[in-house]
Amino acid sequence: MFNELSEKLEGVFARLRGRGVLTEADIKDGLREVRRVLLEADVNFQLTREFLEHVEKKAVGVAELRSVSPGHQLVKIVYDELTAMLGERREGLKLSSVPPTVVMLVGLQGSGKTTTAAKLALKLQKEQRQTRLIACDVYRPAAIDQLETLGNQLGVPVYAERDTQDVTRIARHGLDQARRARDRVVIVDTAGRLQIDDEMMAELERLKDAVKPDEILLVADGMTGQEAVRIAQGFDARLHLTGVILTKLDGDARGGAALSIYGVTKKPIKYIGVGEKADALEDFHPDRMAGRILQQGDIVSLVEKAQEAFDADEAKRLEKKVKKEGMDLADFLTAMKQIERLGPLEGVLKMLPGVNTKVLKQVKQTDPRRLKHLEAIVLSMTPAERKNPSILNGSRRARVAKGSGRPINEVNRLLDQFREMQKMMKKVAAAQGSGGKVRPGMFGGMM
Repeated sequence: MFNELSEKLEGVFARLRGRGVLTEADIKDGLREVRRVLLEADVNFQLTREFLEHVEKKAVGVAELRSVSPGHQLVKIVYDELTAMLGERREGLKLSSVPPTVVMLVGLQGSGKTTTAAKLALKLQKEQRQTRLIACDVYRPAAIDQLETLGNQLGVPVYAERDTQDVTRIARHGLDQARRARDRVVIVDTAGRLQIDDEMMAELERLKDAVKPDEILLVADGMTGQEAVRIAQGFDARLHLTGVILTKLDGDARGGAALSIYGVTKKPIKYIGVGEKADALEDFHPDRMAGRILQQGDIVSLVEKAQEAFDADEAKRLEKKVKKEGMDLADFLTAMKQIERLGPLEGVLKMLPGVNTKVLKQVKQTDPRRLKHLEAIVLSMTPAERKNPSILNGSRRARVAKGSGRPINEVNRLLDQFREMQKMMKKVAAAQGSGGKVRPGMFGGMM
């Protein structure tokens, strides 16, 4: 997400950073370029104007400071203003003091409400909040079936009634069941509708009166840009939204909806959908997103993702085994699978500071089935070969290549990577043995 926006902004700031001193004329020229970039990203015109006025007011002082790297200071000012435009601070789900917390999802048809409802339920379950889904999309064919299928896959109970289209009755009965089961959160999935459809919007108002939701979240397709903002305004006028979930941001290189929706509606973005997988729903942090847009990385989110993805027990077992016996190819494969759980490499790299869009484009071109190929190669080896790869001579490597269906050069490359990792593990062990201090040059040659 935001690839185009990040690349263009980086181009503007690279030119400004290259100058020892920034004059007021330099700043105005640079901000004129930023204005063009934001408008091309489909950011709201009025919001763009206000944003640039704030930046210019603060940046003039930077030009007068004549201090070290005024270009970097200007980037910091833009970062602060981007953060403010995106919502300033993280706003999580407002949980009721008396369970269950009721979350009502609304939006257009095709915005991804049903899948988002399931993703949000899974996320809450992982946070130890027992959650139930209520199927109130009674108009779209197979909508109830879809929600029940997703619920079964994720282990989330779903309440549904197939003999009525009275959504208020369904919601009340679902809430009664949730109270009996002592659920902590209930998510009501509603049918898609246009914000100008008076009859359908009136149905949502009746549903709101019936269940008295703690949160009314608009599920909006991030790829619709400014249209998402207009949709939010329409739904807010009738229902008084408490927040927004932006979906399909993994396919949105421009970012106009994310950058405009809070500034125009003052409704916080609470979550963003970044993929099709069940766990591809992230908390939205304005400051972290501003950092990603400006290619400053997002280490905090990366650490949080790693904590969720890694199996702590498996990691400890692997650590003990490697210390005692050294690493073999089976351990190497286990470690690679742990890393795969972080998600696509492109998404991980975006969270690292200083990784530009050119590097990301190169990574995007790599075969996403790479780990499957590595696994096929390792599993084509005998237990003895996995334990001691040094015995893999030419004929053995040819047999492994044939058994895995991969070319022999891939087998050789895997063995080279494994030897490099073994060397690194020995250096880490040596560092721990010397009091945990990593000596200069210890990891030389690994980058």
